[in-house]
Amino acid sequence: MKAILEGSHAIAEAVRLVKPEVISAYPITPQTHIVERLAEMVADGELESEYICVDSEFSALSACIGASAAGSRVYSATSSQGLLFMAEVCFNVAGMRQPIVMSIANRAVSAPLSIWNDQQDSLCLRDSGWIQLYAEDVQESFDLHLLAYRVAEDHKVLLPVFVCFDGFIISHTYEPVDIPDEKEVQAYLPDYVPVNKLDADDPLSMGMYATPDYYMEFRYETDEAMTRSLDILKQAGKEFKDLFGRDYSELIETYRLSDAEVAIVAMGSVCGTIKDAIDKMRADGRKVGLLKIRSFRPFPAEDIKKALSGIKKVGVLEKNISLGSRMKGAVGIEIKDALDDSSVKVLSYVAGLGGRDIRIGDIKKMTDAIEAGNGDCFFGLREELI
Repeated sequence: MKAILEGSHAIAEAVRLVKPEVISAYPITPQTHIVERLAEMVADGELESEYICVDSEFSALSACIGASAAGSRVYSATSSQGLLFMAEVCFNVAGMRQPIVMSIANRAVSAPLSIWNDQQDSLCLRDSGWIQLYAEDVQESFDLHLLAYRVAEDHKVLLPVFVCFDGFIISHTYEPVDIPDEKEVQAYLPDYVPVNKLDADDPLSMGMYATPDYYMEFRYETDEAMTRSLDILKQAGKEFKDLFGRDYSELIETYRLSDAEVAIVAMGSVCGTIKDAIDKMRADGRKVGLLKIRSFRPFPAEDIKKALSGIKKVGVLEKNISLGSRMKGAVGIEIKDALDDSSVKVLSYVAGLGGRDIRIGDIKKMTDAIEAGNGDCFFGLREELI
């Protein structure tokens, strides 16, 4: 079925189709429309789920841990300050290997206060043990929620997943969305079968105290699960294509990259603008291409290295800032590491922080800077304000 939906409502439809038994979330701009719609679905009988109203984001994810530990499929959503309020619980979720899926409507973090988009919030938690997927548009945001549950609940993974999409740019934009029927989703995503769950008749403990003799091995096992998820994400993406026709068998996507001399690397909705800019630059004879990262955790380093082989210059468009880093952004650090044994020039450009527009003309200027070898900087900075 095709429908024109606001991004937030499309995501709510995806959540309805995966049928979580428990939903717990606290509203925060620009995530609120998702949980409002889900609350309506539960109240109207469209979704048979327990919707837990809580007093904070910390409480919301804490309730999710309990429900997941009891064997339920669980969902939450948040953004920005709300995600950072959950930070302690995020580490607990991953450490306890609870396959919770959470929507992240990416938004800048304070101070100063901003309700507009960048990707600082989710990237702040890149080491928390959550798989992190980034969507370019509304359809991809919808699809990645189905994929996220499929991978999170795989017994070889059992890790939580952030499905990240740019606040307002995607969450509040109306686009056509292909919505599969419930039987198709059920075929792709069977009922959740937990490996361990809390049971009064078969008692066990979760999230216990670990002495130095044991703690390190827990972190090792979480890292091993994250590594295994690389292949499982690809297999689940291939099966998604077989059933629904949209291909997520790769954790990166390339656009006009095969003969490019300059590559722009980015995540999220800005990739659509970059594609339009590339088309215009190609018409002018400039050999520019895009490498879009769909999965930041696990990071597909080998796939990226292969895709960028032969590229002379690489520019990473960062919608985050890793303060004090020479590369300036978290993505650039990872790209530089992936290409550590090559002679490719990697430059980082921090742009779009706090929702500042990134237009086609800006992408052209960034390409000029990449070609000139000028980078590792704030791009589009208003010098008169400094």
